[in-house]
Amino acid sequence: MLEWDLTALFTNENNLNEFMQRHLKKSSEFRLKYENNLYKLNPKEFLNSLKEYENLNLALQKILTFAYLTFTKDTTKGSFYAKYEEECKKIEENILFFELEFCDLKQEKTQEFIDFCKDYSFYLSNLIKNKQYNLSKKEERILLQLSNTGANAFARLFDESMSALKIPFEGKKLSEEEILSKLYHHDRKIRKKAAKKFTKSLEKNSSLLTFIFNMIKTQRQIICNLRGYENYELPRHISNQISQKSVDALILSAQKNFHLVSKFYKRKKQILGFNKLKDYDRYAPIGKEAHFDFKEAKKIVLNAFGAFSKEFKDIAQEAFDKGWLDVYPKNKKQNGAFSHPATPDSHPFILLNYTDQRRDLFTLAHELGHTIHQKLSYKVSFLNQNTPLTTSEMASVFAEMLVFDYIKDKLNKEELLTLYAAKIEDIFATFYRQINFTCFERRIYKEKDELSKDKIDRIWLEESQKMFGDSVILTKNYACWWSYIPHFIHSPFYCYAYAYAQLLVLALYGLYKSNKCPNFKELYLSMLSSGGSISPKNLIASFGFDIESKNFWEIGIKEIEKLINDFVNFK
Repeated sequence: MLEWDLTALFTNENNLNEFMQRHLKKSSEFRLKYENNLYKLNPKEFLNSLKEYENLNLALQKILTFAYLTFTKDTTKGSFYAKYEEECKKIEENILFFELEFCDLKQEKTQEFIDFCKDYSFYLSNLIKNKQYNLSKKEERILLQLSNTGANAFARLFDESMSALKIPFEGKKLSEEEILSKLYHHDRKIRKKAAKKFTKSLEKNSSLLTFIFNMIKTQRQIICNLRGYENYELPRHISNQISQKSVDALILSAQKNFHLVSKFYKRKKQILGFNKLKDYDRYAPIGKEAHFDFKEAKKIVLNAFGAFSKEFKDIAQEAFDKGWLDVYPKNKKQNGAFSHPATPDSHPFILLNYTDQRRDLFTLAHELGHTIHQKLSYKVSFLNQNTPLTTSEMASVFAEMLVFDYIKDKLNKEELLTLYAAKIEDIFATFYRQINFTCFERRIYKEKDELSKDKIDRIWLEESQKMFGDSVILTKNYACWWSYIPHFIHSPFYCYAYAYAQLLVLALYGLYKSNKCPNFKELYLSMLSSGGSISPKNLIASFGFDIESKNFWEIGIKEIEKLINDFVNFK
């Protein structure tokens, strides 16, 4: 099956509406029973209330998942998505009080509840830890009611606009994914033409995309100021359960090692025989261009996962067999790729835009890594399933490494050199490029006023050039390419999580391959199965690593350097 089967969530819209009304009634009863009464409860009664709260959140997730996946499959169905977002607000408003009132209880009472509700202690402790950023119930309700008319509305507008974008190219109308795949073409003229055509399409929409970006920035600044966050990225660090210090150390480690990027691209320029390497040459294939149709990619992924873990392979096989994936680009379909966790009574859903490129093979592995993590996380309760971005991206990047290792042992020398180059570029995209994105956002959010497109273009080029040094020339056409990055719109300051995960995985994968940790697979599966019920620091500590250590990130950097040296000295 190559398209989603959403009947795992709801068989039809009537079924969805009945479910909605049933849980709207339950949420009203919940509010009537518990609002302003949490302080009266004993620990057992509080645990029961917490489980009711959890079930209502689970119902919300199920409804919104169905609405969102319907929209991503056909972005003209924005009104359908918006309808259920608004309907869900009624449930959200009824349960909004719960976490706020819990945080406002006396310290002795909250600690009593935390001690009794052992399966939820980490979740509850995090609520208390971050309660200083809560607003009053009245203020929180206002923000809830306005939520779908602010950043969420602009995010929807962005998705609809980008999925409707059709780029004319050699007599065809291509989607974003299809035109970007041309940057991997062996013919330099094709790459250059594709880059120019994509830029031209972005420029036509530049007023809209610039305005959307500015509105996302402005709303985040306002809300962060209202809540009293020390800076505009701090909410992301809190949700990722890591410190500002740790993020700063990660960024500094990347910046100190930008020379590795230059070292790679200077060697690539020599191999390609170019006098100058330009932005549209970054992904130029070395040697024969690799293509993998979906059937072949499926076989490779299953074999690679199976060599690591039977459970990995079994979950991936189930995803292929039971309609968990929507594979190919289609008119009106959202661009990009993701794995949505959905709900434990259904299964994760993977969106792809597969174009038979080598990168699509690794995207498939990446998203299936998320899916495996999400499926294993179903073992803990719903409120504990939400995994911080830093560790959720770790599972996906680890899955890519499994596939890389599997195919590299089956190639001749020329093919191996090509694969090494492509893998290093993938690491650059996951690590250095995401650090550039984060530094770009930091500079954007320092600006209080609305920014012009020209100013955003300039900041984008300046930050991007830092990564490449003098090894790659960024053309004027590249200046507006910030405008298609969805994470800037949907999840500000998300991107460093990829870099965090990349170095973390390189450290863990090195440990796995060294055979110095005989129970590595058991520890790794246990970590994925814990979802968000344990802090990232404690999860990684089980492997003997300290993510707060100044030297930790150097482990991953050294693995990158080793790959680059192997490439540069390849004979």
